[in-house]
Amino acid sequence: MSNILLGDDDEELTQLLQEYLHNHGIHCDCVHDGEAVIERLKATMPDNSPYDLLVLDIMMPKIDGLSVLRQLPAISDIPVIMLTAKGEEIDRIIGLELGADDYITKPCNPRELLARINAVIKRTNSVANLAEQLPLPSSRLHLDQQQRLCEIDGIELQLTGTEFDLLLALLRQKGEVVNKSWLSQHVLQRELQPFDRSLDVHVSRLRKKLQPFHDEPIKAIRGKGYQLVL
Repeated sequence: MSNILLGDDDEELTQLLQEYLHNHGIHCDCVHDGEAVIERLKATMPDNSPYDLLVLDIMMPKIDGLSVLRQLPAISDIPVIMLTAKGEEIDRIIGLELGADDYITKPCNPRELLARINAVIKRTNSVANLAEQLPLPSSRLHLDQQQRLCEIDGIELQLTGTEFDLLLALLRQKGEVVNKSWLSQHVLQRELQPFDRSLDVHVSRLRKKLQPFHDEPIKAIRGKGYQLVL
């Protein structure tokens, strides 16, 4: 059974989601403000974290969800799905830029939330979710798929789980233009939707981390996809 932490100040909603998720094989602990999220993660990290995923509401008392995301890198590398208000695109973009793996808008369909949770956990727990452990193309990049670590020219890069999988997908097809729909299906584990900028934001974050080593490490090919040139 997977274990997740849900941070949301709507206690009635969290109870309903907790029951629904439990009935579908996911144990869910609930806290109701951002401060409690941080305290719970600090109490369980780094040695014996019981959580596979954090579902995090943006609008919470004491410490809001975006502030929690800013503090997370110093606490945990737990994957995160954000809960954002319908229409608040700027919150979703900022959250993704701060390292969230995915988002879902509120009010959310429990079935869709379950699908997103399972997709992120499946990707995170998979040692080589995009392909079998085959040799990677020659590159300045070294990706340890077992430990999920990335080095370039011997310097370790701090990547989120989504960024690692995205880089792995691009590296396996280095020099080729990789279709955005394919990347969305194989990295984000969902169909590419119109006006969904999640993939673009993850690519932008990854590009910034690679730019100290190459002026244009990932090219955006208009109307087609992305190409790793590093």
